[in-house]
Amino acid sequence: MSMKRNLKRIAQVGIAAGAISYSGLVSAANTIKVGVLHSLSGTMAISESTLKDTVLMMIEQQNEKGGVMGKKLEPVVVDPASDWPLFAEKARQLLTQDKVDVIFGCWTSVSRKSVLPVVEELNGLLFYPVQYEGEESSKNVFYTGAAPNQQAIPAVDYLLNDLGVERFVLAGTDYVYPRTTNKILEAYLKSKGIGDEDIMINYTPFGHSDWQSIVSRIKEFGSEGKKTAVVSTINGDANVPFYKELGNQGIDAADIPVVAFSVGEQELSGIDTGPLVGHLAAWNYFESVYTPENNKFIDQWHDYIGDDSRVTNDPMEATYIGFNMWVKAVEKAKSTDTDNVAKAMIGIETPNLTGGTAVMNKNHHLSKPVLIGEIQDNGQFAVVWETDGLVAGDAWSDYLPDSKNLIADWTAPINCGNYNTKTKTCGGQTAQ
Repeated sequence: MSMKRNLKRIAQVGIAAGAISYSGLVSAANTIKVGVLHSLSGTMAISESTLKDTVLMMIEQQNEKGGVMGKKLEPVVVDPASDWPLFAEKARQLLTQDKVDVIFGCWTSVSRKSVLPVVEELNGLLFYPVQYEGEESSKNVFYTGAAPNQQAIPAVDYLLNDLGVERFVLAGTDYVYPRTTNKILEAYLKSKGIGDEDIMINYTPFGHSDWQSIVSRIKEFGSEGKKTAVVSTINGDANVPFYKELGNQGIDAADIPVVAFSVGEQELSGIDTGPLVGHLAAWNYFESVYTPENNKFIDQWHDYIGDDSRVTNDPMEATYIGFNMWVKAVEKAKSTDTDNVAKAMIGIETPNLTGGTAVMNKNHHLSKPVLIGEIQDNGQFAVVWETDGLVAGDAWSDYLPDSKNLIADWTAPINCGNYNTKTKTCGGQTAQ
């Protein structure tokens, strides 16, 4: 590792102690401040710390190109420490004290829900890079991860149509994303003729570590004569003991496949994946996808982080897409003003890393491809299924009675995140 890389890594070590702004390196008057709001400690650090590094890499690269509108980008990094109320406090700090122009951050939906009223009150701008449950569209948030119709629904269709699954275990961490996603999936499965007796739902707290009895119940549920699969919305470091227990109890992917929505290369890098070969994950990106764009990104990542063993994953690509779109929108608007940038974002396109183009739609969600991959013994995924083209993210599910008539459209004349197409009324926040 070069001296430059060593100095950079040393400078990043102290981030968890509080906000770090690099104002000593550049004049504040000539910078655009970028807030980075990801857990660097606690149960979600296993997933989120990499996204902090991704944003810092993107900022460094953009500064090497001359910055944005002739100004250098100045990162301000805070650690909300997997503490959901602290996310709100840190977001308020970034917007009111540090005066950031944009925030890249959050992983769990409970952290995003904590930050949402703050960015709406203070008219901040948040780029959220992780798959989520939908049922939301804010004028202050751009959702660059997958909505349920870009991950959960296609994954269940694959289990039904390609693997012939007849029984489903919906296993999740006990918070809003798994509960809402599973509510959507339960309704969807019933619309496909799956009965109550063939759906098992289980929730566990963040950081759950004792999986023996739960995995035993899953094994028993799958031994009753019908092809069974687990749909996992387990988040954070609880995935490590969950997958280890699957291996301990000999649950083979050929018998009871697990398809995960929150397990990628980063989470698998900490465990022995040998017993997990053949289990699945649904994402919009895998490191193993071979394209010139992805190869370049991986090389840049390894060079930046100084470690060729560090993997890439889907939320990193979503961060990459969101950051590049924000830069284009600021340059298009010739301003960092939230309202001007938000308007400029609609219709922005940027290359994704799997060979296509990401498009920001009127509902603040992306059009993205959907990929399903099998875990390999090296911790990577082999793509076994993908959509023919891009799938536009749907903010509101067609399978829930309270949202099937809702759309989000942040352009005139609707300018609303939850517009009821039957009553022709907006139920909440509107754009000015």
